[in-house]
Amino acid sequence: MVMTQPRLFQPDTPETVFSVTSLTALIREKLESSFSSVTLEGEVSSYRPNSSGHLYFTLKDENSQISAVMFRGRASTLKFTPKDGMKVRCKGSISVYAPRGSYQIIITSMELAGIGNILQILEERKRKLASEGLFDDSRKKRLPLFPRTIGIVTSPTGAALRDILQILRRRNKAVSVVILPAVVQGEGAADTIVRQIHAANDFALCDVLIVGRGGGSIEDLLPFSEESVVRAVSESDIPVVSAVGHEIDWSLADYAADVRAPTPSAAAELCVPVLTEILQDLAACKRELYTTIEARVEKLRLMVKTFDPYHLEVRFRTIEQPLLSRFDNAKVALLENMQRKTADTRDYIRRCVEVLESASPQTILARGYSMVRDKYSGAIVRSAGDTKAGDTLEIIPAEGTITAVVAGSAN
Repeated sequence: MVMTQPRLFQPDTPETVFSVTSLTALIREKLESSFSSVTLEGEVSSYRPNSSGHLYFTLKDENSQISAVMFRGRASTLKFTPKDGMKVRCKGSISVYAPRGSYQIIITSMELAGIGNILQILEERKRKLASEGLFDDSRKKRLPLFPRTIGIVTSPTGAALRDILQILRRRNKAVSVVILPAVVQGEGAADTIVRQIHAANDFALCDVLIVGRGGGSIEDLLPFSEESVVRAVSESDIPVVSAVGHEIDWSLADYAADVRAPTPSAAAELCVPVLTEILQDLAACKRELYTTIEARVEKLRLMVKTFDPYHLEVRFRTIEQPLLSRFDNAKVALLENMQRKTADTRDYIRRCVEVLESASPQTILARGYSMVRDKYSGAIVRSAGDTKAGDTLEIIPAEGTITAVVAGSAN
């Protein structure tokens, strides 16, 4: 028979046949009556607030997890905003959600119980890598303005890849894409991510490398915070854009990347300029260049028009006339100076001649004086004592020569 009433539950009766609904109702009754008030401590994971105000998430520890819900009325009393990785202490009751056949805790109050183990590990790892300088701004490279090829390290089946490809096609179809498939969560994910980053660098596969995945819980994003991944991102010669999760999600790879994008779609927008905008900018530059050239050519054309023979002669005369006037003035001044200098020189020579002529022996002789000298020795006779009787003398008046013999002399 099929049981439809929980009160007929007889687990020891082998003939009893339950419907799924009846069995679920019995389990719900047992759980809710046995765990009507419990205090539970665990780490928040997969936190997802609902638009209605209800909070849905998972509480977990090292070995187990349980679904949790906090309805709007109770959630409004919280003094903090839950986040993945937070360690909390909750009070509530255990309930069974029949449509899925799963049990959950309905939380009536919740308080912080400390930071979760995962966040503690990540914080310690972050401090270690930061001390090595892996997050320094000096290490970060600028993205190329016009990349030819975009590399994408992500899951080949994930929504993140589809979003990136859609954005790239819309913005610039001329850009090539290289997909480097990787496991992005779970065991071995970090190794595949590192391997694909190294491959992109070893073979120079792209100009920019997008490394990321879609959103998920803090556990899902852990591979992008592994030390090996962070080091591979930091050491990449190709500029790396980190696109892990959504805007509120962070990983250590974000700190090491050259650029951090809030979403995979945003990463595609950061990497590739819009082709139509590039063409518009080029067209604007072309128009501006043509306008500038035409303006300069027109200016040169107007200048050339002024170089016809008539205008050239006028301009030449305009330049020549002042020079000719200066030349004529200089010529006149030079002639006047030469004439004045010549007159002064002549007057000076005339005065010198007069002085010379007044001092000339011939002039003295012309006044009636004569010069006397010994005929044979030519010595000038200046006094009577210079002669003796019998000396032959020459007397030289202004004109001619007289020879005389000294008869006697007296001192």
